Amino acid sequence: MGKVTLWTRQDIRSLKDLEEKGVHRIQKWYIEEQFEDISDHYIPLYRWFVNKANEKVPKPEGVEFPIWCSISEKSMLRPIVDSVVYVVDIDESEVIYFDGRKWDYVLNHLYLPKDEEDMENYKKEIERKGLKDSFSFIDGKYASFYPLEKKKVMDSWTRVFEIEDWNIFGVQANIWEIRKDMVKDIIHYKG
Repeated sequence: MGKVTLWTRQDIRSLKDLEEKGVHRIQKWYIEEQFEDISDHYIPLYRWFVNKANEKVPKPEGVEFPIWCSISEKSMLRPIVDSVVYVVDIDESEVIYFDGRKWDYVLNHLYLPKDEEDMENYKKEIERKGLKDSFSFIDGKYASFYPLEKKKVMDSWTRVFEIEDWNIFGVQANIWEIRKDMVKDIIHYKG
């Protein structure tokens, strides 16, 4: 494994972290600030991701949440007001790749199927049980009534790490931190 280049848009205050601490890490307050009223929805899902990603690439002591990255300059989030984009070179062994399209299933509390046949079988199974959807098992009205269904849905989410289509617009990467020595370039917002 060698080095890979990734791109990540971060709050401009991250520059201060790098300068003063030599490292930038995502803290809970950052997610709360970014997502405001819906941060209570995102934080438990990010914690789930952290637990599963930690099994793939152990997180350093003191890291709370991962840093979302693009795998291509073409697919990167461009800098906006009060942000910068870091271009980082990092050992590939420190990168957690996942399918961003599948992440939408997690965000929506949906069953993530292996394939179309698996999805059809799952739909038939919940219909047979008299249920109309799968997202209600996580925190909806059925959350406490169907623990096995909840587990089945959440267990399916690990497929987010299975990448069948290596596409620069679908595949994303996570890293645990940005260290000063990793930064190859910083792209500033130009208005």
